[in-house]
Amino acid sequence: MTRQKRKSKVKRTTKETDINIELCLDGTGKADIKTGIGFLDHMLTLFAKHGLFNLKLRAKGDLAVDSHHTNEDVGIGIG
Repeated sequence: MTRQKRKSKVKRTTKETDINIELCLDGTGKADIKTGIGFLDHMLTLFAKHGLFNLKLRAKGDLAVDSHHTNEDVGIGIG
């Protein structure tokens, strides 16, 4: 009996951000992250690697203003 993998896809679009997330909890630690925020990309890559999740994430946000909305909406999407 093979168990189905636990996967999720989330798309979150607001006035400030456009975020697409593919998460597989039964993964191998593979990460493909592009948020435009270097430190956030780094932390999410480590999150996936050490948690053995597969995470693909694309985020476009109003980074010319600041990174707050992108960080917040990525967190909401993953949560």
